[in-house]
Amino acid sequence: MPSISDTITAIKGLRSGLVGGVAASHRLVPLTPFGRNPGELRGLVYVPVDLPAGAPLVVVLHGCTQTAEAYDLGSGWSTLADRYGFAVLYPEQQRRKNPNLCFNWFVPEDTRRGGGEAESIREMVVAAVERYGLDASRVFVTGLSAGGAMTSVMLATHPEVFAAGAIIAGLPYGTASTIPEALERMRGHGHERARLSDHVRAASSHKAAWPTVSVWHGTADRTVDASNAAMIIEQWRGVHGINTSPATTRVAGQVHRSWRDEAGRLVLEEYVIAGLGHGTPVATSGDEAYGLAGPHMLDAGISSTYRIAATWGIVPAKAVTREAVSSQRPGTSEAQQEPAATNAFDPSQIIHDALRTAGLMR
Repeated sequence: MPSISDTITAIKGLRSGLVGGVAASHRLVPLTPFGRNPGELRGLVYVPVDLPAGAPLVVVLHGCTQTAEAYDLGSGWSTLADRYGFAVLYPEQQRRKNPNLCFNWFVPEDTRRGGGEAESIREMVVAAVERYGLDASRVFVTGLSAGGAMTSVMLATHPEVFAAGAIIAGLPYGTASTIPEALERMRGHGHERARLSDHVRAASSHKAAWPTVSVWHGTADRTVDASNAAMIIEQWRGVHGINTSPATTRVAGQVHRSWRDEAGRLVLEEYVIAGLGHGTPVATSGDEAYGLAGPHMLDAGISSTYRIAATWGIVPAKAVTREAVSSQRPGTSEAQQEPAATNAFDPSQIIHDALRTAGLMR
């Protein structure tokens, strides 16, 4: 267990992009070259030592004002990759494209198949799979806020690339194309419910099985209204052709709803995190504790990172003890295993967060 002073240092490091006074970039390395890159994004990867051929790939999309390195530190994806054997790809926004480092989830040029940021992310996936000998049938994508909305973009425009995706505090695909529309949708206004699924179907000529979708949202999110989670669920229920009611349970005390297709395959799930503001749910204790709590990385007593990976089948459904995992993977680095203390959501940032998420202010 880290000391109080170590915890304070870790959280300060998370805010500044430093850990223990050194850059957090030692976990991620640049992916270059990877294609035409029409969206002018940067690509970074984490590949565990001695990763066997045919391992899965997880694509992670950070939120506004965040970097890939900071989001990896907060979410713990690369630490999870060390323990269970998969690669992680982080597309990263550049300030010249968006001053707040938001993915341009509502800009038509960046959200269509074959163009802009969506094409850059696809090119990164192709390059990573080929370069590291990964399993092209087990590529997954997740993201927070603007990254969550961009996850919706990738699942709609390139459903053949992704086996599944997880949208955290994000928005449905295709409902905004201007800044005013983006702000309205973030508030939960103006969604054309009757056309939600049509937006996805029109984004590609896909005829095969659609990706599985996981949706995470806090009930106290005042930056991206929680009604957007309901719109994402409605969008993908229509795509998957599901008319049945969900099975409802509780996981780590939180409401979990799941929908299955006629064959019994889980195709859609939702986690409703009571009282959570705008951010990625993390756990700071227990066997599912990965990453660090900090700005927009919120201690909710449930690890979205672990639970999402478990839904995808790339980690056990129930976490084994850390000692057992360490003994299974003796070469694994333990540098980031200990979680830090929580950092509560700051309501005074609500207005600024909303504007940053839309890319309107620094």
